[in-house]
Amino acid sequence: MEYTGPTVSSFSLAKQGFAGAKAEHWNLSAKQLYDQALSRGEGVATNKGAFAATTGLHTGRSAQDKFIVRDGETDETVWWDNNKSMNSEQFSALREDFLAHLEGLEVFVHDLHGGADPKHRIKARVITEFAWHGLFIRHLLRRPDPSELPDFEPELTIINLPSFKADPERHGSRTETVIAGSLSEGLVLIGNTEYAGETKKSVFGALNYVLPAKGVMPMHCSANVGPDGDAALFFGLSGTGKTTLSSDANRTLIGDDEHGWSEDGIFNFEGGCYAKTIRLSQEAEPEIYGTTQRWGSVLENVVLDPETRVPDFDDGSLTENGRVAYPLDYIPNASETGVGPHPKNVIMLTADAFGILPPIARLTPSQAMYHFLSGYTAKVAGTEKGVAGTQATFSTCFGAPFMPRHPSVYGNLLRDLIARHGASCWLVNTGWTGGAYGTGSRMPIAATRALLNAALGGHLDDVAMRKDTFFGFEVPVAVEGVSPELLVPRSTWADGEAYDAQAAKLVAMFQENFQKFEAYVDPDVNATAPSAA
Repeated sequence: MEYTGPTVSSFSLAKQGFAGAKAEHWNLSAKQLYDQALSRGEGVATNKGAFAATTGLHTGRSAQDKFIVRDGETDETVWWDNNKSMNSEQFSALREDFLAHLEGLEVFVHDLHGGADPKHRIKARVITEFAWHGLFIRHLLRRPDPSELPDFEPELTIINLPSFKADPERHGSRTETVIAGSLSEGLVLIGNTEYAGETKKSVFGALNYVLPAKGVMPMHCSANVGPDGDAALFFGLSGTGKTTLSSDANRTLIGDDEHGWSEDGIFNFEGGCYAKTIRLSQEAEPEIYGTTQRWGSVLENVVLDPETRVPDFDDGSLTENGRVAYPLDYIPNASETGVGPHPKNVIMLTADAFGILPPIARLTPSQAMYHFLSGYTAKVAGTEKGVAGTQATFSTCFGAPFMPRHPSVYGNLLRDLIARHGASCWLVNTGWTGGAYGTGSRMPIAATRALLNAALGGHLDDVAMRKDTFFGFEVPVAVEGVSPELLVPRSTWADGEAYDAQAAKLVAMFQENFQKFEAYVDPDVNATAPSAA
């Protein structure tokens, strides 16, 4: 058995019952992983020294191949309407076959933390077949102090073996691809997909299950804080702008994707960022673009010029879901601690594919809970396997695929925290204006930033507002630096009656979707539902 890494004698997967690997590389540095990935032919170096890899068939999450083990602990606590189940016998067979497949492989093992708050973090051990997957997760999670490693006892173990193929008949999987987690055992098994995001989201899913029982709100959001200590949360699914809009040169970035809100404030789950790169430009997003030019950043499914190895972020031929993964300190104004105060503003981002919603609206607490539970946005091609074009969808809590518990658990936690700490809430549309997707145009990012800066700076607190005809929330009449026409979506359409008809369809979608939550919320929340009348 060959071991590499610190204090060699302290580390062995055999202690955990995972014996048989040909070699175990423990807690390698970024440089060691980078060199291993290149020498093993797992990818190539770009012209600036980033590591570029492609993931074959799976260029996004395989949501339909994700399972949670249904057992005595999870039977009554998991939201089974949203999560696929695998029984204990099937998972045991899967575990047995994973360990048999592990024999003879060379693996990379990392002991990492999910969560910047020592009181609420989870200790995660990640075992990967690919060196670049090890580099990726080393960027994305939080790295313990080396002195913590010899006594590290994992609460969650993830084994990611892309060369493993599941057997649907034996394992209860849908296909040969599987992402199966036993919350009771603290074990996640990932097979037959090279998409690195599966590992990251497996940690998020575990935290989403564990933290609510402690009164801590896990959130699919980015977060930053201003120079006066005014923290802000940005909720939204992939492609709605969480990473882009939270990366602001005038504010300190706490994190770009996953956070907790505890009795002490907010804290990042991660130690890095995983940003979309399609049509990324230095002019529009200089901080994120800059990370793609740094040594050691991981470019996933980004097309390179074959001669110069310069990335082409406008080329979506591999996928619209090209990504860059990098340590948080690659952003110049990133927080060193990963923690912040209770938020002053809560932003809910939506990419409205119908072109109906205004670019910004102020929400009452009841409206905030309504839109949080609704989670209206758009799926962008490549974010999930099988999604083509852009599709309107409702993803409750702006993260249904990652929520093991019922949405009401998260909704009630958020409502209580907002009320307790007096946060202002805003709905921001980063989607389409002037028509639906395919006819209208994407909301100008400069306008979105101007509106956000006004909201975060308190400049919208006392401006004139109009009440939206269909949704009932308040919309600013005028904001400096933003075209007044943009603030009235109907006026951006060539045909006002066509706007009204499309708005009525969207209202009906909201009403139908929210029926499943009506019994779980107070009457004042139900009363905020949009109306076409």
